[in-house]
Amino acid sequence: MTVFILVAGAFTGPHVWRDTAARLTAQGAEAHCVALTGLGKRPTGADEPVDLETHIADVLAVIDSVAAESGGDIVLVGHDYGIHPVLGAADRRADAIARTVHLDAGMPRDGVPALAAVPDQRLREEVAGRAAGRGDRGTGGELPPPARDAWDRWGSTAGLSGAVLDGLTALAAPQPLGTLLQPLRLTGAVGAVPVTGVLCTGNGPGVEMLQLMVDVGDPALRALADAGVAFFELPTGHWPMLSCPGELAETLIGAASGAGHRLTPVDDAHTPAHLRPFLLDVPERPRERTGNTDLYLPDGPGPHPAVVFVHGGPVPAEARPTPRDWPTLTGYARQVAGQGVVGVTLDHRLRAVTDYEQAAADVAEAVERVRADPRVDADRVALWFFSGGGPITADWLANPPAWLRCVAANYPILAPLPGWGMDGSRFHPVRAVARAGRLPLVLVRAGRESAEIAATVEAFVTEAARCGADLEIIDVPEGRHGFETLDVTDGTREAVHRAVGAVLARLKG
Repeated sequence: MTVFILVAGAFTGPHVWRDTAARLTAQGAEAHCVALTGLGKRPTGADEPVDLETHIADVLAVIDSVAAESGGDIVLVGHDYGIHPVLGAADRRADAIARTVHLDAGMPRDGVPALAAVPDQRLREEVAGRAAGRGDRGTGGELPPPARDAWDRWGSTAGLSGAVLDGLTALAAPQPLGTLLQPLRLTGAVGAVPVTGVLCTGNGPGVEMLQLMVDVGDPALRALADAGVAFFELPTGHWPMLSCPGELAETLIGAASGAGHRLTPVDDAHTPAHLRPFLLDVPERPRERTGNTDLYLPDGPGPHPAVVFVHGGPVPAEARPTPRDWPTLTGYARQVAGQGVVGVTLDHRLRAVTDYEQAAADVAEAVERVRADPRVDADRVALWFFSGGGPITADWLANPPAWLRCVAANYPILAPLPGWGMDGSRFHPVRAVARAGRLPLVLVRAGRESAEIAATVEAFVTEAARCGADLEIIDVPEGRHGFETLDVTDGTREAVHRAVGAVLARLKG
């Protein structure tokens, strides 16, 4: 028999698991909902600070009780903040745990506090500031629970009805600050315990996006492709135990059995998707490299129009080759160079979602360097963005210069994703497009796009229509995110030709 030990996230307690636990029990499993001290369980002493170690002890007490009474396989499930005490406890009872489940939770590391996993940077700063204002470093303080309309700062509320959100707010408890500030300490023993991740795609990336991130070479994600790690997706927001308890119960049963999708590791037997050949057979062209910028030059002295291709991300600093040498970008650059236009690829420093200001500055600097080249017509430049580079388009949409003849975007992210904590930032193309005026826009839309990115694209299209933007959409029905190296078909080749033709027509017109 499988025994599930369920640990809730910040501000919540055992009550959020009620429906999921009932469904698990109905399927013959045991379900134990841990009451964490201060979050459904009263502290033993009024003056004792509550920290992460307190919550680890709470989980250990349930593990030891279950192990003494039951011979079943113990599966520890941690939601959100709850994954921190789960991993702390599993590290100390690794031999007793059959599996840990990260339910829309991050990958905590030794020595890092739970506060680091809060997606909203401003929220992290607010919590840190509150703690700094206390003489005891905040270890004895509390963080008030969110107001009803502020839960989405902690995770997407997609799928929650108004009544459920009312209940979540009414039953919320203050989070002891010490639980967010005390670093997690791991010996490494938990590394031997099999892992399942349950990804809520209304709040963050799905399996396909995780594979792309692993392929790019992010060392922090390399372990996700280990044989002992599996994944499930749920098309909902951050609180699946409230939005879809039945589906969550089925997913947890599957996780306990060892089922789930496994990522492909990057090794000699697997060529990452972004390094596969470009779908068109494009002849080589002369290339000049200066700093972080490569120019693919057409025939003749010029000056020529130019297209600057802006890669997506985040891309770890260790990634090799760097994006300006990726086949998709070099393929497009050679393609336009063969048609009399300077193709430009560049590397920018989008290492994490907190780096958009730095990346945008890199792009702007590269564009000015390109425009200053005597072989480039400084008054005829187009910018073409890909994937996670999409948010940078906001700067150019909001205040398009006269020399910018077109902005194009392939399978872009056009609004900050829910888990990024960036909703108030300037990198929000959906909000910026109303200021684009007569700037021509070309959007290449992948028909098999992930749901979380597709939602930002549809919001952009809707807003562009409302404000009368000059938008041409090129649909690639069979195309996935990164279709230029993933989906080599007559249809995708035709889409690339159409996209290049649309951009160059606006550039040369």
